[in-house]
Amino acid sequence: MDTARIQVKAGNGGNGCISFRREKFVPRGGPDGGDGGNGGNVIFTATLGMSTLIDLHHNPRQVAENGGHGTGKKRDGADGTDCVVKVPAGTIVRDLNTAELLADLTEPDDSIVVASGGIGGKGNARFKSSTFQAPRVAEKGEPGEEREISLEIKLIADVGLVGYPNAGKSTLLARTSAATPKIAAYPFTTLRPNLGVVRINREQNFILADIPGLIEGAHQGAGLGHQFLRHIERTKMLIHVIDLSATDGRDPIKDYEQLNLELGHYNELLTKLPQIVALNKTDMPEGKATLTRVQEYFGNRKTFPISAITGDGVNRLMQQAYRSLQYLEARARKEAETAIILEQELPSEPSARFELIETEDGFVVTGAEPRRAVLMTDMENEQALILLYRKLKNMGVMNALTRAGAEEGDTVRIDEFEFTYSPKSMQSN
Repeated sequence: MDTARIQVKAGNGGNGCISFRREKFVPRGGPDGGDGGNGGNVIFTATLGMSTLIDLHHNPRQVAENGGHGTGKKRDGADGTDCVVKVPAGTIVRDLNTAELLADLTEPDDSIVVASGGIGGKGNARFKSSTFQAPRVAEKGEPGEEREISLEIKLIADVGLVGYPNAGKSTLLARTSAATPKIAAYPFTTLRPNLGVVRINREQNFILADIPGLIEGAHQGAGLGHQFLRHIERTKMLIHVIDLSATDGRDPIKDYEQLNLELGHYNELLTKLPQIVALNKTDMPEGKATLTRVQEYFGNRKTFPISAITGDGVNRLMQQAYRSLQYLEARARKEAETAIILEQELPSEPSARFELIETEDGFVVTGAEPRRAVLMTDMENEQALILLYRKLKNMGVMNALTRAGAEEGDTVRIDEFEFTYSPKSMQSN
């Protein structure tokens, strides 16, 4: 199971409390309502030792704990416990509805908050002032975020082995690493990707992935194309293994061309990955007979005749792969450093607190701050509505409405709350 769709729900913030101090010999005790606790977050974290998303198939809804409500004597509610979801390293996290990439959790302990808990509401003790001695108002807790998430595991490897079924990829992986993939003389022996560490010497190594055989139509899902092609996207380069023995009457050159077409149809960027061509099965009479013709096809391009069975030419191939990786990684580091410098030179734009949109029915105010203010307001409490008006005025919403030409009686909507615009007051619809 290397894909999953789940729902996540962060905890709601606890409500603030309306309470007044009531003790003997304290006839005029002031407000002492405590604040609500913050809701818990939903956090995804990459974990070593995991290789599947099967647990999330059985638990497709992940919910964090709500914050506790505030109580009297200025006692704040407890914060909700976070919901920590463990996923395999190499998991890509996306918003299912927008397809936005939220995170690529490639390293163990990489984590991301995919749904933030709501902020706890303030108790009435927070609203006491010299002119507001007995506030009977408290904020509601902010609702926690809720969203649908898609998860997808992509193999993390430096080099990917690609080729038609039975080209010898698994044999090559077993020859060069301690991996023990299943090897047999029939196509589609390998049904899931395998990883191995290739050691050039004590301090020089890279991760090699055996991608199961691809066939014509793989980009459309033929065979198990979709399940395997995505694992190639994360690799830095490819070793294209060609079967020189022309198994089942296939032509090695046509196999090479067709597989590259499949890569391009699935994702054009895959055709831009550096490729090393390994001409396998030179130990077989059919392979020796085909070798010259195939080398002539590639012309000046360097190819590596090998025998994965006997090991002939394999060390030379792996050393070239390591050298190519070093070059690619050095170039990537240089590009990353340049990108950081350019980003630092760009002027930062001030973030707007809200956006005002004029519609046929009036005005719509969008933005995290005004939305939070509305959601945390008790619409049945007159003092709370006055407090909301003051918050919107301090944010600049009321002045923005005036500048936009809002007139007495116009409807203004924030989230699901509507009010009638008035220069002097705010009336709930």
